Parts: sequence; C-alpha cells; structure tokens
Amino acid sequence: MKSYFFIYAFLVSALSAQAGAPTVSSAVPAAAKPVARVNGAVLTDRDLHREMLAMFPYAAQHGGEFPKAMEPNIRKGALQMIVFEELLYQEALRRKMTVPAAQMDRAWAEFRKEFSTPEAYRQFLKAEVNGSEELARTKIRRSLLIEQTIKIEVSDKAAVSAAEAKAYYDKNPDEFRIPESFSLQTISMIPPPKAAPALIEEARKRAAKALKQAQAAKTYEQFGLLAEKISEDDYRVMLGDHKAVDRAKLPPPIEQALLAMRPGEISGVIQVEQTFTIVRLNAHIAAGVRKFDETKDSLRKQLEKNKTEQLRSALGKRLRAKAKIEEL
Repeated sequence: MKSYFFIYAFLVSALSAQAGAPTVSSAVPAAAKPVARVNGAVLTDRDLHREMLAMFPYAAQHGGEFPKAMEPNIRKGALQMIVFEELLYQEALRRKMTVPAAQMDRAWAEFRKEFSTPEAYRQFLKAEVNGSEELARTKIRRSLLIEQTIKIEVSDKAAVSAAEAKAYYDKNPDEFRIPESFSLQTISMIPPPKAAPALIEEARKRAAKALKQAQAAKTYEQFGLLAEKISEDDYRVMLGDHKAVDRAKLPPPIEQALLAMRPGEISGVIQVEQTFTIVRLNAHIAAGVRKFDETKDSLRKQLEKNKTEQLRSALGKRLRAKAKIEEL
C-alpha cells in the first residue's frame, strides 16, 4: 500500500512545470469538477488526475497525457483508489483518530522541503489550496489519518512471523521443489525470419567468428560483456544470462551440449533451427527441494504481500458495503 503523505509530496514534484520549482502542470484540470460523491463528500477531477499520475507517473513527462489505449483503465483504477482513500479518511474520523502534533510538524517540514524557493511554495498554495496554509495542512493531516487507518487494518495485521512462514513451507513442499536446471549464458546469431540460405550462412559465419572471441573469455563477466556487445538475442542486455533454466525446457541440442560440459566451459556453435548459439555453463543444478533458510526471507515477503492484498480488499468491501457512493 502506498504512503499517502509521500505520494502527495511526490505529486508536488511530478506536476512541476520546471525541475526544482513545484507548481501545477497545465495538464491538471483548471476548474475542479465533481467525479464522485462518497457519503456526500465530493471528489473532483483534480483528485482523479493526481491519482492517475501517481499510477502512471511517466505521463507527467509528457504534458500530463496518458496513452489512449491505457487511459480508460488508468482512470477506472484511479477513481477506485480515491474513493477508497475517502472511505478510509471517513472511517478515521468515525473512530475519532487524531494525528500527534509532533508527527504533523514532521510531515509539514517534509512537505516544505519539496519547494526550492519561497515563490514556488506560494505558487503551489495559490493554485492548489487558494493560498491557504491551513488547507494545505488539512490535506496532509487527512493523508496521515489514511495512513494510520491502513496501518491498523492492513499493515499490522499482514505481518508474517518466521514460525508462520515455516508452517507454510512445511505444509506446501511442492512449491519449493526445484527441477534439474542449468545456469547459463548465451551469445546467439539470428538471421531474419524465413531467411534465404545465404543469410543463414552469414549468421553461421558470424557465430564462428564469435566463438573464437567467446573462447578467449575466461570469466562470467568477460563472456557477459562480449554477449552484450555482439549477441543478437534479447538476453544480451543481461550479459547473456538466462539464470537457471529447467532442463525440460531446453532445446535438445543445447541440452545435450550442456550435459557434456563442466561449469565455466564454453560450447561450440550449436544450431537450433536457424539460430546459432554459443553457451557458457555457469552451474548444473540438481533437482531437489529449496531449504527453508534459503527461502524464508522471500517467502515471508510474499506471504505478507498476499495477506496485505487480501486484507485491503476485504477492508474496501466492508467500507463500501455501508457507504453511499455515486460516480458522476
């Protein structure tokens, strides 16, 4: 779940017309128009646009424009989020939750740091909150109350202990089985689709030339830098590294070559259909079960993520069930 205050502060920067001078982009709706009511509270297209930018920040670099094909889904998701935020805020008020003065002061100080000059600060206040510092503080207080509600109802409840993770590990052994696999890097020469024989032969010659260079590469890094420089497959951007590949998913010619190799060795040129590939074997990994100590940290994070999503969804449904929501 996002940090509401810091998303708000981020938007100050994201909507800036010039770096270091937070202000409001011309892409933001000039006059606020209602887009939804939540128990009578009005949410506007300005709120919606900010949330759309939070979901798709690259739009801020292009005048606030969103890709046409993606805009409807971005808008739908953003509307759901601002409604959810308003429900959380109203729940915080219902519970009579407050923000400690020290916390509010820290948040306000962080907010002020977003502005490089007093003039940028004044411009923002004028455009966003009619020049009112008190209204700006109210918005930040609202964000902090939303954060508190999420912490109580989701974040705190989503924590997963080491014992819970171990219980899950013991109960679901199949999830931690690892197949026999090979950790490998490749350099590949690929002719165009349906290439004429002459182009296929050119690819073969490029591979033969590459092999001489590859054989001179003595380390993972040297082979990887060569792959980055001359390989024609997509893995070149990752130093040719495929990580661990399930043996069952390997093309037979590459599988056979790898079975005859030791870690650190480099194959000859292997033809798979019209592609000519050179392989470096980094490791031959036997089938087995990943040990709990090897997976406990990532497992806890994944379980906490899953639990967070479940709790958040349940909270949203619970709050919506007793709310009057109108999309305008």
